[in-house]
Amino acid sequence: MKKLILTTAALALVAGAATAADVVRMGTEGAYPPWNLIDDNGEVGGFERELGDELCKRAELTCEWVTNDWDSIIPNLLSGNYDTIIAGMSVTDEREEVIDFTDPYTPPDPSIYVALEDDVDLTGGVIAAQTGTIQAAYVAESGAELVEFPVPEDTVAAVRNGEADAVLADDSFLQDAVKANPELKVVGDPVAIGGGVALGLRESDSELKEKFNTAIQSMKDDGTLNELIKKWEVSSLW
Repeated sequence: MKKLILTTAALALVAGAATAADVVRMGTEGAYPPWNLIDDNGEVGGFERELGDELCKRAELTCEWVTNDWDSIIPNLLSGNYDTIIAGMSVTDEREEVIDFTDPYTPPDPSIYVALEDDVDLTGGVIAAQTGTIQAAYVAESGAELVEFPVPEDTVAAVRNGEADAVLADDSFLQDAVKANPELKVVGDPVAIGGGVALGLRESDSELKEKFNTAIQSMKDDGTLNELIKKWEVSSLW
């Protein structure tokens, strides 16, 4: 899943730990369907909204939803604008130097290329990816020319309007884009990058982490988590 490129400034940010008595603010992007989105009523929706609400219910927490741009989602967690990140974020060594994670709530989601034509040069052409993601880092190291966009939908638009030869992103996101844009097609082989997806927390919030871990495990044990994964088609099952 996505890999945020961390800044030095983010490393210096600190915030107080959330306590069990506080309202827990759930930070998400709201721009990465089917993981998270803004619905027709202007509310946060998608797989992670349903998941987060159920986790909060099981953990007996009062939760509120907050949206934040992807490129500053970790700095704003550290500065206290919300208490956890639930935004399709993979656990990576780089992130674990700055924040803590719960147990994963989905296995890794493969990345795929989408283009207009079958014969796209994926190793030497122009490939679009969202800024600060593991896909962007992968393209940059592949030898292809990387073109980055801050919003996921813009990466797809870049292929459609000829700015890029292909886009690399999570399979679940791009499959929806292909359904909405029949001229697009999946090309090449899937790319295995990133780890399981989990909630990100400040390192000081160990009590909150344990509450969420218990809730995640209970959803795995009773099959509820797999039901949500199948409903939203975000990854393979546990």
